[in-house]
Amino acid sequence: MKEILYSKIEGEGGIPMLVLHGYFGMSDNWNTFGRQMTALGYEMHLVDLRNHGRSFHSDEWSYEVMVEDIIRYMDHYNMCDAIVLGHSMGGKVAMHLATKYPNRVEKLIIADISPRSYAPHHQDILEALNAVDFSTKPSRKEVDDIVSARITDFGTKQFLLKSLYWKEPDQLAFRFNLDVFNRDENVVGEGIDETALFDKPTLFVRGGASKYIQEKDEILIQQHFPQAVIETIPGAGHWLHAENPQLFFEIVSKFLA
Repeated sequence: MKEILYSKIEGEGGIPMLVLHGYFGMSDNWNTFGRQMTALGYEMHLVDLRNHGRSFHSDEWSYEVMVEDIIRYMDHYNMCDAIVLGHSMGGKVAMHLATKYPNRVEKLIIADISPRSYAPHHQDILEALNAVDFSTKPSRKEVDDIVSARITDFGTKQFLLKSLYWKEPDQLAFRFNLDVFNRDENVVGEGIDETALFDKPTLFVRGGASKYIQEKDEILIQQHFPQAVIETIPGAGHWLHAENPQLFFEIVSKFLA
């Protein structure tokens, strides 16, 4: 029996909507958005992907297995199809899901990621996380100091430290599977297949100050997602849903309406 992904479910009985977080993230990153959408009548499934949050850890880590995790999750909850929203790595999972199983995705929403491949660019984050030696039983402040010495951006640091938890009464740990990320750092940047196609309503939302979706990506997006519309949140970076939650919510709810 394969394990089912952990999730937070709110708004039972509404139109189902899956939310897939980004690399190093978890479902908690989407609590505010989840509450906003529940108020509109959606049944929100804020999912922890494998090797993240409260979901299971596995040495197997690829977009293929993450897609199968979502299909198993949908089957478990008797969900024939759903609206799927994914941010960054979660957006890649959502694209793979929609192009492989188009009948399971009613509408697709992608936050700040393109279908193309990206060169590894998380080395500074991995370095900061690997600098923490949990065998010395550091305090929360000590972990914060170690990470802060290597990551100067406050938002990025806070985002990473959200995954810090007490594994035992006197033992901290990260919820994500750092060992697997160290071993397979190329996985997260892989693009979708050249022939992949999803011809249903699709929304791409990018941050105006983010470099993840560039002008050159717009042609590629239209090739894979012919019905795609692209919206921009001015001044927002990669964590656009956290930087301007109200505008992000308004763009998504308008698209769904």
